[in-house]
Amino acid sequence: MQKFLIVVLLITTLVGCGSLSQTQTDQNIFSKSEQDLILSGQISEPMRILQITQPSDSLILRMPSLSFKVQADDQVLNYFVDRMLVTLQNSKGVGIAAPQVGILKRIIWVQRLDLDNEPFEVYYNPEIKKYSEMKQEVREGCLSIPDYRGTTQDRAYAVFVAYENRQGQHKCEMVEAFTAAIFQHEIDHLNGIMFIDH
Repeated sequence: MQKFLIVVLLITTLVGCGSLSQTQTDQNIFSKSEQDLILSGQISEPMRILQITQPSDSLILRMPSLSFKVQADDQVLNYFVDRMLVTLQNSKGVGIAAPQVGILKRIIWVQRLDLDNEPFEVYYNPEIKKYSEMKQEVREGCLSIPDYRGTTQDRAYAVFVAYENRQGQHKCEMVEAFTAAIFQHEIDHLNGIMFIDH
């Protein structure tokens, strides 16, 4: 039954991958203050992770992030995503979203636990196009919510995700199981939603 539902999800979404919405097409992806934050440390230096327990951090974490036009050769963008990865790996998490380090852009890193060698991958402007009706119970934590874990009941077992990669190529794929929950968790961050809202 599980495989049948996934096949139905895949068939219904193959036609509907579509293009991603673009809300910011300026030449500069980042504002001056965002550039200053990104470049305030070495590329190998983790960024500060915002905490919901800090009022000023909480305001940023609750704001929606902007889509942007991917420029593969943008040096600040590449510097930023590399620092995001260092931050994620330093924290020993499985995913991170740009708002968690104070940058309101639609960028996430996800550890692909569903792939060989469980690589970390970056996604620009990710959108979930379809959710499976089948749900899963997931034990979740968050880098921005210190010392707390909880169980969500409403995460879709499979999601069909559209995004752009580091080269700016438009891609779509279906993701299942716990990795699908990671995508849902991180994309929620881009919309100002925390897992405790579930």
